[in-house]
Amino acid sequence: MNKDILRAKLEKLANFKNARIDPYPEKTNRSFTNSYTLKNFSFIKKPIFLVGRIRSIREMGNVSFAHIQDEKGKIQIFLNKENIGNKKYKFFIKNVDIGDFIEVKGNLFKTKSGEKTLKVEKWKILSKALKPLPSEWYGFKDEDNRHRNRYLDILFNKDVKEIIEKKAVFWNAVREFHIKNGFLEVETPVLENTTGGADARPFITHHNALDLDLYLRISAGELWQKRLMVAGFEKTFEIGRIFRNEGISTEHLQDYTQCEAYSAYSNMEEMYKFLRDCYKFVAKKTFGTLKFNIRGFKVDLGKKWELIDYATEIKKQTKIDIWKATDKEIEKRLHELKIDFDANNKERMIDSLWKYSRKKIAGPAILINHPKKISPLAKSDSKNKDIVKRFQFIIAGSEIGQGYSELNDPIDQKERFEVQQKLRDQGDEEAQMLDLEFIEALEYGMPPTAGHGFSERLFSFLADKSIKECQTFPLTKPIF
Repeated sequence: MNKDILRAKLEKLANFKNARIDPYPEKTNRSFTNSYTLKNFSFIKKPIFLVGRIRSIREMGNVSFAHIQDEKGKIQIFLNKENIGNKKYKFFIKNVDIGDFIEVKGNLFKTKSGEKTLKVEKWKILSKALKPLPSEWYGFKDEDNRHRNRYLDILFNKDVKEIIEKKAVFWNAVREFHIKNGFLEVETPVLENTTGGADARPFITHHNALDLDLYLRISAGELWQKRLMVAGFEKTFEIGRIFRNEGISTEHLQDYTQCEAYSAYSNMEEMYKFLRDCYKFVAKKTFGTLKFNIRGFKVDLGKKWELIDYATEIKKQTKIDIWKATDKEIEKRLHELKIDFDANNKERMIDSLWKYSRKKIAGPAILINHPKKISPLAKSDSKNKDIVKRFQFIIAGSEIGQGYSELNDPIDQKERFEVQQKLRDQGDEEAQMLDLEFIEALEYGMPPTAGHGFSERLFSFLADKSIKECQTFPLTKPIF
C-alpha cells in the first residue's frame, strides 16, 4: 500500500481520537437492515438508525450522497450542513472514507430521481479502515490474490458470496433429510490413535499432555459410528471436517467437510436408494432444480440412475478383463493409455483403469460389484466372494459418494486389515491401518448395517466450480 495513503488514513484516525471520538465503538443502535428498510420503505415513518460500510461518496459542496452496505443490501444516504451542522458535516467530509463503517440516523425520503434515501440527522463512525478498498472498476480477479484476501473477494464478487450462502443451504438440507428419516446426529473423535475408514494418507500431530503421536481423521467417524451400531444405536450420521494429506486438484483438498451415515438392519441396495433420494432433495433445496451442466456434461438427477458393473465398464473402456488379465497385461495397457499408476500394487493398478474409464460417464449412475481387494470395509457378495456389496455414485465422470453393506464379521475384517497393514508396512501410505480396538468391538456383535459417505465435492459439482472455489477460505501459502 502507498505510504502516503497510509499516512493520510492514520492522520484521519488521529483526528477522531483528538476529537475524543472512539473510532471503534462497541455499541450500535441499528433499527433495521438495509434490505428490510428498502422493502418496507413506505411503512417506516419515524427516524431510524442504519449501519454499513461506505461503498461510495459523492461530495457536492454543502451536500453529499453516499451508499452504505450491510450484508443484505445497499442504501443511499444524504448529508448536508443544514441537518447535521456545519462542523460535523466538515468533519465527515474530511475524515470519513470509502471502506469505513458508519451508523446514521434520519428519516427516509425519495430523491428527485426516485431513489430511496435516508436523510442523515446524526452520524457515528463504527470502524475506521486503514487500507483503501481495491478499485471496483477494475475488479478483484487474480485467483491467488482473491483466495489470499477472501474477505475482499466476497465483498467485491457477488457470486462468491452466493456460493458461501448456498453451501450453508446445502449442508442444512443434508442434515434436514437425515433427521427427517430418523437419523441421530453424532460427534466422533477427530484425533485418533489409528485412523481408518478410507484409503488416504493422514496428517500426524502430537498430543503434548499424553506425549503421544496422533492422526487427524480421514473419514467422518466410520469406525466410531460402527461402534455405535454395536452399542445399540440404529441410525446415526455425522457432518464434520476430515483431513487427508494428499495432492490438490479441482476435486481434492486436504481438509474438507464430509457426511457419513450408518443404518442398522439395512443393506447396500436400501442405502443407495436412500442416498439417491437425499441427493435429489438436497439439489432441489439448494439449487431449485435437478438438471445441471457439470464439467461439460448434462446431468439430470431426476432421471433413472443406471446400474454399472465395475469390471464390465473397465473392459468396455480399456479392453482389459480385470478377472483374467495378468499384472503385466494390465501394466502394459496402463502404459498404452498413458495412465499414472503404482506398479507395486495390482489393486491400485486396477483402480487406475477404473478412474480412466469413469471419465466418459455423464451419470447419474450407480457403480457396483467392486473387487474385494480394493474394498476392505465392505461385506462380500454372498454369491461371488471376489466382489463386495459396495456402490459409488458417478456424476459427470467422477465419483460423488459411496456406500457399503458394512463388513461385520470380525474374523474377515481382521484378515483384510492385516493385508492392508502389510501393504502399509511395504510403503503404501494410503493403505488402511490394523485397528485391533475396532475388531474387538465387532467381536461383541454388530447388526447388519449399511453406510454411506459423501463430501462437499457434490456441492462443487452441482455448482460447477472447483472444490477450492467453494471453500470459504481456501488454503494459501503465507506471505508474511
